[in-house]
Parts: sequence; C-alpha cells; structure tokens
Amino acid sequence: MSGLSDAEKDAVREAYNELVSSQELSPRLGQRQMIAEVANTFAANALYDSEDATDSETSADANSNSSEGFADGQHIALIEAGTGTGKTIAYVIPGVVMAKARGRRLLIATATVALQEQLIHKDLPAIRASSGLDFNFVLAKGRRRYLCLSQLDRVRERETPSSENLWLYPDELEPDISRDAYALYQKMLEALASGDWDGDRDNWPEPIDDTVWYPLTADQSQVAGRPCAHGRSCSSCRARDGIQEAEVIVTNHDLVLADLALGGGVIFPKPEETLYVFDEGHHLPDKAIQHFASLCRIGSTRNWLGDCRKAFVRGEPLLSELPGLAIAVEALPQQLQDLSDALEQVELEATTLLAEHPMEEQLRFPRGVVPEGLRSVAQIQEDLWSRLAATITSIANGIERALDDDELGARKDELEHWQRAVAGIDLRATSNLTLWGDFANGVGLEDGSLPRARWLTQGGEDSGAALDFHSSRVLAADLLASQLWDRAAAAVLTSATMTALGRFDRFVFASGVPSTARQKIVASPFDYARGTFAIPAMRADPSDSLAHTEEVLARLPELLTTGAGSLVLFSSRRQLNDVFDGLPLKLQQLVLKQDDHSKQELLKRHRETVDDGSASVIFGLASFAEGVDLPGDYCRHVVIAKLPFPVPDNPIDATLAEWIEDQGKNSFMEISVPEAAQRLVQASGRLLRTEADSGRITLLDRRLLTRRYGSAILDSLPPFKRDFH
Repeated sequence: MSGLSDAEKDAVREAYNELVSSQELSPRLGQRQMIAEVANTFAANALYDSEDATDSETSADANSNSSEGFADGQHIALIEAGTGTGKTIAYVIPGVVMAKARGRRLLIATATVALQEQLIHKDLPAIRASSGLDFNFVLAKGRRRYLCLSQLDRVRERETPSSENLWLYPDELEPDISRDAYALYQKMLEALASGDWDGDRDNWPEPIDDTVWYPLTADQSQVAGRPCAHGRSCSSCRARDGIQEAEVIVTNHDLVLADLALGGGVIFPKPEETLYVFDEGHHLPDKAIQHFASLCRIGSTRNWLGDCRKAFVRGEPLLSELPGLAIAVEALPQQLQDLSDALEQVELEATTLLAEHPMEEQLRFPRGVVPEGLRSVAQIQEDLWSRLAATITSIANGIERALDDDELGARKDELEHWQRAVAGIDLRATSNLTLWGDFANGVGLEDGSLPRARWLTQGGEDSGAALDFHSSRVLAADLLASQLWDRAAAAVLTSATMTALGRFDRFVFASGVPSTARQKIVASPFDYARGTFAIPAMRADPSDSLAHTEEVLARLPELLTTGAGSLVLFSSRRQLNDVFDGLPLKLQQLVLKQDDHSKQELLKRHRETVDDGSASVIFGLASFAEGVDLPGDYCRHVVIAKLPFPVPDNPIDATLAEWIEDQGKNSFMEISVPEAAQRLVQASGRLLRTEADSGRITLLDRRLLTRRYGSAILDSLPPFKRDFH
C-alpha cells in the first residue's frame, strides 16, 4: 500500500485481522483488494499533515512524500464491488484509520435510507466492537426529519392568533391546522420536556402525516442563519452539533449536495477536511442533476407573491422604522405586484405555445432553444426578480443590524420572525432568478458546448399548478468537478454497478471525476455458475408491446412453478398491470404487486409467505431491480420482461441525446445501450445474494441474441451459465 506510512499500514492490517478473527469470517480476496485501494486513495492527497512535521521544510517533505508517484486525480477512486464483497468493512476500516491519522473526518453518503440504517444500527457498531478501532459516528438527516422548537412555538401561537403574528414563509403559507394536530403538538412538547423523545420524526412512536409534521421543521434559510434561541434544547441544533463532533458521519447523497449548494462546510466539515465514501455511488450524477434543477410553478408563485405583498403591507410600520429601510420597504409591495402582473404575460405566452401541442402535457424545447417570444418575457422576469432580490437583501441586512441592538426588547421576537421570513423569500427569489435567467438565455449554442434542458408541463393534479417551467443541466460533471472532486481531501465512489459494458467511461463522463482517477473492479466471492441466465425462444419483439405482453402472459405460468420466491421485473407500469390483469386467478393470488403496498410492507409479506412454505411472486418496476435483498428461497427466479432501456421521453436525456448526435455520435449506442446494460446487471444481481444461493434468471427479450449491441451487453453480465434457445 504505497503512499501510506508504516504505522498506517499496520493499523489497517491489525484492525482487519482482528475483525476477521473475532467475527470468524473468511478473508475475501475482493475485500482485501478494496481495502488496499481505499487506503491508497485516502493517502493520495496533498493535504497530508505529518505528526512528525515540526517545521515548514519537514512539512513540505511530508506533503511531497504523501503524493509521490500519484498523478492528478489519484485522490479519487471508482471501485466496482459486487454483492458479497463486504464493501462496508472494506471502506470503513481504512477510512477510520486514515481519517484519524491525517486529521480528517470520514463521511459516508448513501442513496437509500435502508443502507444508512444498516450502517448506523448494524455495520458500524459491529466494526467498532470487533476491530479494535475506537471511533464515534452519527447519522445526519435532512432538516425535515427534526422538530424545530422555534417553528413549534410559531405554530402553537397560531392556535390563538393575533394581528402581530407573521406567517410569511415560502411554500409554507400554512394551511389550516386541525385541533387534533394541536393536541399532537402538545404531546410532542411534553415528550421533549420529559426526555421521552428526542425530536427526531423517525423516533416518534406513531406515523405523522406530512401536513402535520412539515410546519414544525426548519426551513432552508435557517440552516446557516443566526444561532437558534433554544440552543441545545432544539433537536435540530443538537443534530447539527453531533455532526461537528462525530469522527464518522453517515448521511445521504442529497444532503451532501445541499451542503455543496451552500458553499460547502456549512452542514458538514469542509470538503478539504473530509474523506468521502459515496456508497451506491452510481446514483450520484443523477442526484446532482435533480438537486440543482430549477422549477417555477406559475400558479403557486403568483399566489405566494400576493400573500407576501399583503404581509409586507401589514409589516411596513415596523420594518420602515429600522435605519435605512424606509425606501426599500415602501418599494417592495409594488415590486411584488409587478412580478405577479408580469407572470400573466409569461402564462399567456406559454399557453399559446402549448396550444400548438394539444395532446401533450409536456413541451420540451429541442436543444434547449427557447422561442423568441418566451425568451422576451423571461428576460422581463429576470430583471424583476433581480430587482426583488436586491431589495430583499437590503431588508435582510437591515434586520440583521437591528437584531444586534440589545435594546430591542419585545420587538426582538417579531424581528426574528421577519428575519426568517425574509431569508425564505430571498431563497425563492434567487431560485426564480436562476430559472428565468436560464430561459432568457435559451439560445442555440454554436460552440458545441452542452445545452441545458428546458421544458414546460401543464396539467398535473399533483403539482398544484396548471403550468410549470423547468430547467436543468443535462450533465452534472462540471458542477461536481468544481464543487467536490477539486476540493475533497479524497473520495471513494463504490457500487456493485459502477461500470457499463465493463468500463467506467460512462460514469466518468457523467460525474466529472478526473479521467486519471483510480479505477478498480474487485473480485467477487460468488460462483456465478450457480445461476443460469436464460433467454427462451420468443415470437414477439418487445417493440410490438401488445404481442409481447400476450407472450409474457402465456409464458409466466410455466416460469413461476417454483415453490419458493420469484421476482418479475417490468420496464413499464402499464405492462405490469396488463400482465397482472391477464393472469389466471390462481396465479394472481400469489402475486404481490408494486404500489399495492409500501415497498417495505410488500417485501415483509413476501418473506412471511415464503417462510410459511408457500410460493410468492413480486411484480415490480425499476426500484425493485436494485437495493432489494432476497437471499435463498426468497428469490429463486428473476424474470425480466424486457431489456430495461431508458425511457425516451425524459427531457434531460432527450436533450443530451441531441447534443451527442450533433457531435456525430450515435446516442443510442452512447447512452441507451450502456444504461440498459447497467440496469440488466442490477436486475440480474437480485438472484445471488449469498455464496450459497442458486437459481435462474429469465429474460423474455431476444434482442440480446439478434441485435448488434446484444453481445456487448451479454459480455458485461456476470459469468452465469447460459441457456439460450
């Protein structure tokens, strides 16, 4: 393990050997390979501060030695490690050792709650107890998981409202709260006071409806705001303090991205001080695209502007008394009204465009180019939102100055309400400024640079608005490179499916990871010959959806004859439902269908049925093709209805495909085939979950055998036995 000190090498080996011995595990080649790769990656950063460095010359030598032999980008590693490798042990042991030795913190981010809970409640306690390593750890959740005492105070005040109360928060101009909810709030307060509850939603003994819970949580503007008046009594504050004190932090990808959006080092330690592990790392690029996308719902935005205007009219007497704020406070109501009026023109222009496509609920602008008329009204919006943002910043600064005055007395609480409200308005103004600036600049790009995806949606009962504007990157590579990879002390990204078609190229392209980053596929302990990958003779091609569904229906009764568990995966909800509806009643009674129950409840019922000695079949979509652990008899047969190609109507993927075609490349081969290959590997990975498992995978799609891309996808699959007809 070059680049490591002898003491670090010894510490990693001793911890691993002690864990293997105490847990009576068999050392695995792939696990040892991964431990070495993680340790070397965490050693390959230029931020190493040697404990023996007593002067600048010695310190410089230590820095030089720590990176000797490493090219740029070697502080980042991509590691594909299949099920059974023991990834958690392989990154926690070297991660803890290296973090302690080099004065860093270890941050482990996952894509799913299930893996976070496994780390916190099972894996990390076991590693700490068995390895001889002494470290503390914490689970960092988003602000919406914790009760905020300041918000609880505000909500309880509403039970006896007065004209002085202010309810001015973005997306939170609160709905009416029921008497039952107020009774629950009182119980929560009593439980907090007695120490029977810690303010974590997940630890409340009963389910809490979102509409009851969300008014109690801190808004985003409070994350980096003034210190909370409740201090250590506030569960949200305690959670944040716990993050600052922990040596190992477990969280989700989204919260890491939220911290980066705030500049880094606000929620978590600074990237320069952090050793990152992104487990389920193949999700990170898409998570980043979603996190930094922009959205404006015209209907709700106009309502919000109207409510803000009314609130500021009521608050003008107080705020205009603050030094230097009279002009800004007086101008604000008219600015809000101007924005609302201008949105009518936006709505009119968009409605005209949508009328040209009456059968579509979504209108994507090819190559991200926005029609001139819509660009013009977007430019007006950008100007107005920019003016509003400047005014809000002025008011926020004035309130901040006023709150530093020790003579405020009773007005302090009211001004603190206004401070949070104004901070929330600033966030929404900034978000709108980004979106409308993006639409105003939606012109054709002639330099071959990446476009942004821009589109409209109409209808959508769940959106609460008739018309939505969307803008998004098509790749998050540049953002992740500048905000994370160029700043992180070191980072490891790992997953069972980091590669596509056996290569890391697609992930590097999507994530912005340096091309010189470490790349490693570690050996799996599984004997894949215990599983069979079958493609039966099929008459129907999946492109003929009706004929293919009929043939799937005809074949399923013979495929689902096992007395154990089976998993049937579909690429579309329509086909899933059509196949289920067409099954004989006897077979329908064995099926647990996605959406009929929560995922957790469905898996629980499936396991209970198999434990009782009966057959059980799960019908699922993409979410059941990864992250589902059904070892042994829980899953002896995985049936895949057809190759899981990405949905072609996704505006982001469609815009990226256009750009690839403009570069003279084939978007189907560059995007669709690698993604289908990766998804097929994920789906096939549901079969063998332990070294003792065996069973069968059946793909009801012969395109792997008849199309030119088929052999490349087949070659990327694990070496199952093959049964092709």
